[in-house]
Amino acid sequence: MIVLGIILAIVGVVISLPILLYVGVALILIGVVLAIMGSMGHAVAGRRHYY
Repeated sequence: MIVLGIILAIVGVVISLPILLYVGVALILIGVVLAIMGSMGHAVAGRRHYY
């Protein structure tokens, strides 16, 4: 999810399409939060580890 967010953010900046940039940043933030929660041992969406 983090990698997809980075790709969308870069594409959004390159082709000057702000919606792709916003979606990319949102995916990056969600991916980072899920990764941190998964690494702390909390079950995220029924999964013990979220990669």
